[in-house]
Amino acid sequence: MAEFDPKTGYNPDHVARSVTVEIDAPASVVWDVLIDLPRYGEWNPFCVKCVSSLEMGAPVVMTIVMPWDTSEQAVMTEFLCAFEPEKLLAWEMHWTEAWPYAGRRDQVIERLGPEKCSYYSTDAFLGDTGVHIARFGQSWISAAFTATARALKARAEQIYASQRAKTAINA
Repeated sequence: MAEFDPKTGYNPDHVARSVTVEIDAPASVVWDVLIDLPRYGEWNPFCVKCVSSLEMGAPVVMTIVMPWDTSEQAVMTEFLCAFEPEKLLAWEMHWTEAWPYAGRRDQVIERLGPEKCSYYSTDAFLGDTGVHIARFGQSWISAAFTATARALKARAEQIYASQRAKTAINA
């Protein structure tokens, strides 16, 4: 068994997770919503602004809303670490001396059929310091991710319904 890395080791007790939502839209539509970063402010209640080139290793600069005061926002910079179209979008916070709180956010899409998929999101708080982030934020981050999952569902279903209506009109 590998030794636990005190900077980046994974502990399953230190993970925030959204609910899993089933979305009545193809995985491609959900993926398009997730990577349309300039439109996050139109639908995402937690991450109201997101800027990135979405190239591997590129910064992902997010403006998030604090749940205890929606007028309060924080800017976080993480780095893209996974980009698997229609399956996985992930970014991570690296451990540094100045900020010893490594973490990884995964957004997972699972295809359930040609016009249906599911989505959930996790944030793993890594290393020995992960316990601090988990104790402070695990519950509110899980709630924020759940709100985001439900908003993503609504947005993707709205877009897909609009696409289907246009196809029906043109048929």
